[in-house]
Amino acid sequence: MTVTADAALHGPPSGAGLAELLHASVRAALAARVAKLCATLPARPTSAPERFTWWKSLDPGQARDAALLDHLEALCGHLDGRPAPGYAPDDPMPVAALDAAEGFTSAPVADLIRAYRAARTR
Repeated sequence: MTVTADAALHGPPSGAGLAELLHASVRAALAARVAKLCATLPARPTSAPERFTWWKSLDPGQARDAALLDHLEALCGHLDGRPAPGYAPDDPMPVAALDAAEGFTSAPVADLIRAYRAARTR
């Protein structure tokens, strides 16, 4: 990770500061994964009865991808200010979002993720 003048003067960013730095990159990584999954799955209907039929029509691999898609969309919503079930509404960067973004970001973002994880455990 590059040391900025601000970090040199004031020390490393706090957990909240790191969450702010990570927000756009993690959100973009999750959105890219959502787009890729949407491209591989049959179009999802919006009504509940049609969605039920859609779920039943999926093979096991597609069903796993559809479940991952739902999870990633919930995390994107959480990062956009719509708290996802199971995550604290005031958590700006759930660990699950970091987990889902890992391996899908640049090396500098991966460094920020490691720093954020370390700051959360202090």
